Amino acid sequence: MGECLGLEGFRVLVTASTTGIGFGVAEVLASLGARVVVNGRDASRAAEAAGKLRSRGWEAWGVAADLSRPGEASRLVAEAARILGGLDGLVYVPPPPPAGAFESLRPEDWQLAARLLVHSAVEAVGEALPHLEASGRGAIVFITSIAAWEAEPGIASSSVLRPALHGLTQTLSRSLAGRGVRVNAVVPGYILTDRLRGLAERRARERGSTVEDELRALASEVPAGRLGDPREIGWVVAFLLSPRASYVTGAAVPVDGGLHRRTP
Repeated sequence: MGECLGLEGFRVLVTASTTGIGFGVAEVLASLGARVVVNGRDASRAAEAAGKLRSRGWEAWGVAADLSRPGEASRLVAEAARILGGLDGLVYVPPPPPAGAFESLRPEDWQLAARLLVHSAVEAVGEALPHLEASGRGAIVFITSIAAWEAEPGIASSSVLRPALHGLTQTLSRSLAGRGVRVNAVVPGYILTDRLRGLAERRARERGSTVEDELRALASEVPAGRLGDPREIGWVVAFLLSPRASYVTGAAVPVDGGLHRRTP
């Protein structure tokens, strides 16, 4: 399969990838022969995540960086490029911003959300661009959320700020296409991660139900009738990074079991 997609030896950084969607993406890419740098705030967790991939015979390294802090995204990209001898791909998975309704969020929560969802993404791209252009097959994928299309009051900061990643996708796809770098977004729906389980826990407390009841309720909203697996995001990311998607740029691809109701 790695040969089919042309990702063998592909040098890629996946941010926020010690768990959840980020780890699912890293796992798929590594299984296809890509050389992957995974990232988390904590050095031991980054090393553990990379170790899980290496234990399966894949090439992976862990680099700690806290994307909530200015300058850390640039440092992370520079270190990943040093380890890999360059970069062919960047997958920007934002660490989860503060959750909660608008009324519950403080000014510092909004500042943190903006750092994670916008500022650090811009910083990472700026550092990665020379490497991606030199690659000859450079590609960027942003992981966003259907909250960017259909606001969810319980995650107000995501609903407000994730659309900026779509704007960044469109802006960069137009400006970089002639420079050999493609830029796309993947838009997850309800994917079974710790973040979604946390949402189910909050709903369970509010409604006097159980977490499993709330997860079943979320799954019932999805036309496909189930929650997604992080690796299902990874397979779509892998295609978008690969040479097989060489004429795809500026796309926002939903991976949500039919949940979103947005029309083109």
